[in-house]
Amino acid sequence: MGDAAREKALREARKAQADYERKVEQAKEARRKSFERAQKAGASLRDLGKAVDLHWTRVGEILKGK
Repeated sequence: MGDAAREKALREARKAQADYERKVEQAKEARRKSFERAQKAGASLRDLGKAVDLHWTRVGEILKGK
């Protein structure tokens, strides 16, 4: 593989990683907001944890942005 092909492949890899990271952050924010809506609707941390198969303390961390 030549240098040009290698550089192109590396650029594509960097772009793919950046796209992945952006999508992960967007998904995390969407999850946190949905947890907030559920909590405002009266769901407890334990209710949320059971619904999404996470420990209730993890749900609390997500709501705090951790």
